[in-house]
Amino acid sequence: MARRSLLARWWRVAVVFLVPVAILAVPAFAGLDEVQHRLLAIFVFAVLAWVLEPFPIYATSITVIAAQLMLISDETPRWWAVADGDGEALSHVDILAGFADPVIILFLGGFFLAASATKYKLDKNLARIILKPFGTRTPMVVLALMAITALFSMFMSNTATAAMMLAVAAPVIASMEAGDRARRALVLAIPVGANIGGIGTPIGTPPNALAVNYLGPGNRVGVDPITFGGWMLFAVPFVILMLVVAWAMLGWRFRSGTTHVALRIDASWERSPRAYITYATFAVTVLLWLTSGWHGVTSSVVAILPIAVLLLTGVMTAVDLRELNWEVLWLVAGGVVLGNAMFDTGLSAALVDMVPFHAMSGVAVVVAVGLVAWAMSTVISNTATAALLLPLVAAMGASLPALQEVGGALPALIMTTFACSLAMALPVSTPPNSLAYSTGKVSTMDMVRVGVPLGIVGLAATGALVVLLV
Repeated sequence: MARRSLLARWWRVAVVFLVPVAILAVPAFAGLDEVQHRLLAIFVFAVLAWVLEPFPIYATSITVIAAQLMLISDETPRWWAVADGDGEALSHVDILAGFADPVIILFLGGFFLAASATKYKLDKNLARIILKPFGTRTPMVVLALMAITALFSMFMSNTATAAMMLAVAAPVIASMEAGDRARRALVLAIPVGANIGGIGTPIGTPPNALAVNYLGPGNRVGVDPITFGGWMLFAVPFVILMLVVAWAMLGWRFRSGTTHVALRIDASWERSPRAYITYATFAVTVLLWLTSGWHGVTSSVVAILPIAVLLLTGVMTAVDLRELNWEVLWLVAGGVVLGNAMFDTGLSAALVDMVPFHAMSGVAVVVAVGLVAWAMSTVISNTATAALLLPLVAAMGASLPALQEVGGALPALIMTTFACSLAMALPVSTPPNSLAYSTGKVSTMDMVRVGVPLGIVGLAATGALVVLLV
């Protein structure tokens, strides 16, 4: 069995490397210059590696950056440098700047806030306060779990939030009879809340951060910049709507005779100076993010402030730094760098021109990219899907006349981004789904029966949303 698994992995490794090498070995085609041709090979490598996963997805992101430096930058080794007039090499400084892109700093600030909140039990205390008004009726407890998970997922890692909430619910779920359908509703409420809640803010999930690269200040697609608060203005109502739909669906799908369950969260407010600093920093940072349109400071610049405060005051230490999700930042950085390169070299526009999108209406294009994103994210990482599709969608928004007639790049980018988070039909679709499945209380078919209809409703609701936005 181990030998078969090893052979399967090496088969995937061979495909991931041999196909891009084969592309590099043939002359540039379809009107591509040499820089675009080499970047196409890098893009194909990323597609295959993120789909087949012979390596961790963050390792693929770093390899994408390294390949750009070695093949298409102004620091390419001289013996395979791009000839003059055969495409413009990218600045190595611009490529490496992906590690400190404003999107990365925004996410890093969110990580610091989430880690400090967990360290000083801000998350559990807020959960305890929010849970109390919901009472003990089973449907209301399901709603409470979903709503609290969604709220925390707007500002914290979806995975960490789901893990915490599953731990909170575990004693109650374990005490219920094995055949009680309410157990499955309680378990599924948590990944559903995490997946939907992450849509609510630019830092809620990596696909949102990648979308901000095309929708935020200084974007490359010519749309009016969307601020942190501006994103929440349309995303939070969407989240609320989807939570209501999900709650109704769980209640209908898993009707149970259990009328009351009691969730108890044992946590008390810490009263140390560093705890107070954590509470105040969290509140002030979120307030500054929400009011960026008023004070004029972008959300990524605001995000550096809690990092400085929490480090200077000793709230976050070197040990805490080592425990942050750096691999997520590397993954996002790889997606940002790949997207920027595809846009700056014109490769994304060239790839779009190869597909007969011009024969489609703007509405059909928006629907198509949403369905593709949703289908891909169901079976591979939603971040990888966003990293692959968003550069292409941005190029379509900037060049397709059909999309210009329905609002340009904005509808297609929002549809693609939301679709990535709405893909939750399988245990492998998202880490929160995997955590819920690992409890042994839900089956794959339970997730399919909830995730597929939720995804379809979510895509339809996203379509209605983008119509309102433009």
